[in-house]
Amino acid sequence: MKKLLSLEYGLDILLALIALLASLAVVQTFIVGKHYIIPTMILVLAVLTGNLARFGFRDHSWAKHINCWIGVVLTFHMFFALFWSKRYREILGDAFELVVGAAFVALLFVTISYARRNRLFGV
Repeated sequence: MKKLLSLEYGLDILLALIALLASLAVVQTFIVGKHYIIPTMILVLAVLTGNLARFGFRDHSWAKHINCWIGVVLTFHMFFALFWSKRYREILGDAFELVVGAAFVALLFVTISYARRNRLFGV
C-alpha cells in the first residue's frame, strides 16, 4: 500500500488542498456573494489543481513534473514576497517575516524533497 502522507506526495497533497479551498470558494461566491461569473473562473482553478493532484497520486510522470514546477513557482513567489510584498506585510504586520519566511522554507523543502523522491530532473 502506498504511503499517501509522505514527502513523495507532498506537492500532490498541497494541490489537493488548493483544489478543496477553490471548491469552497466557488460555493461561497455563488451562494453567499450571489456572483455567477467569478465562480466559474475559480472553478477552473479547482478542476485543474484537482486533476493534477489526482494524476500525481496515481504516479503519472507528466503530472509529477507539472506539480514540481508549480512548487518551484510557489517557492519563488514566497522568496520574492519576503523582499517586495506590501500586501502580505500589511495583513501579517509584525509576524510577516516569520510567516512568509517559514512558508518559503517549507515550500523549498517540500519541492526539493518531492523532486528527489520522485526522481524528477535527475535529482
